[in-house]
Order: sequence, then structure tokens, then C-alpha cells
Amino acid sequence: MISPGQLVTERLRLTPLVVDDATPMADVLGDERMYEFTGGHPPTVDELWARYERLAVGHSADGSELWFNWIVRLADEATPVGVMQATVVPDSSRADVAWEIGVPWQGRRFAVEAAGAVVAWLIAEGVGVVRALVHPHNAASARVAERAGLVRTPEFEEGEAVWLTPPR
Repeated sequence: MISPGQLVTERLRLTPLVVDDATPMADVLGDERMYEFTGGHPPTVDELWARYERLAVGHSADGSELWFNWIVRLADEATPVGVMQATVVPDSSRADVAWEIGVPWQGRRFAVEAAGAVVAWLIAEGVGVVRALVHPHNAASARVAERAGLVRTPEFEEGEAVWLTPPR
């Protein structure tokens, strides 16, 4: 079974999520503009605490999914700027990835760097296929998926375009 650890890139440090991350992440995720394509609203600190308590367990209640979540931080300051997540099936045949970078840090390729690190880690850990679901009008996330090594397919799931790692 794969195990999440800290991932380090040129400018970022991805640290495994802990419940105490909820308070600083409420500010990072607090801009309404982040929810244009995903719906919802900025989470409160209490909502994030409850969410992070569930996620920190590392797996779904029925064991059908492994949950890997990282706080994306600036490497030189440890300032949190976003989150990365990977949901992996237990046999490691597939993982779904998603990213969120706070509005003040968007446009600096942090999502590309973080997503690329997670996709590379998953592949190195033996995950068969890495997948992302991207809203068809979210050009910024489509660029992140492409630069992270995923390829858009003609498929849609729940109204979102399916992006996959190319066959190896």
C-alpha cells in the first residue's frame, strides 16, 4: 500500500494534511471566486475542521478508497497556498487527483507544480491510471491537467471532462 509523505518541488512543499491546518486554510480557501466552476461556498473554519477530521483518517469508511491530502505551501516560507488531493482505489489501479490554489497565489503555476508532483509520485508508487475531472469551461484547470501530464479524453463524468495519464 502506498503511503503519503511530504513532496518537495522547486518552489513548494506539500505536507500531509492534519486537522490543525483547518484554521489557516479557511483564509486560503475563503474567496468566492474559487467556487465558480465547482459550486459551493468558502468553508468556515468549523466546516474545514470537520472535513479535515474525516480526511485525516486516510480512507473512506468502507475502505473502498485511500485518501491522500496535502497542504501546498511555499517552500521558503511554509505559507499555505492551497491543497492537493488524490483518491486511490486499494489495488492502486486508479487515482483521481484534484487541486485548489487560493486566489492570491493563482497564475504563478503553483497548481501545475503541485499537480505534477502528485501525478509523478502516484505513477512512481505504481498507480495504473491517474485521472482528473475538469469543468469544460475551466481553462485554467485544463492547463494544469495538461501540464501535469494528463490528456483530455472525449468522455465526461458528472458534466466534467475526463483527463487521464497517457498509456505507458
